[in-house]
Amino acid sequence: MEKSALIEYWIKSSDKDYQAMIHLWEKGDFTWALFIGHLVIEKLLKAVYVKKTSENAPFIHDLFRLAEKCGLPLDEGQKDLLDTITTFNIRARYDDYKMEFYKKCTPEFTGKWIYFIKEFRKWIRDDLLTQ
Repeated sequence: MEKSALIEYWIKSSDKDYQAMIHLWEKGDFTWALFIGHLVIEKLLKAVYVKKTSENAPFIHDLFRLAEKCGLPLDEGQKDLLDTITTFNIRARYDDYKMEFYKKCTPEFTGKWIYFIKEFRKWIRDDLLTQ
């Protein structure tokens, strides 16, 4: 696939997941909203990776590692955000983490993290993918 088509694929796929995340959040399915939120950021970081390197994105799901591979200048707060959002992928997927994660995903907790995901998404889309 051509570089521009690959970047567009990752962005469109992320946009579709973003809509799913919002829908799940509005319906009160908090754990899955956060799981999909992780995918929103992962796919945009993969678009950045392709844009910066002209190579296919690596098969990793750790957002901080992916951002490092993109060469992004992250502050400590952003690193912590990415580390936490990465856990939403793991905790929503594996049975032994699910019950603990379900309890943690109150409307307040989920709302806070949906906000952070939206803001990080905006930064990537507005600042990194439009340059």
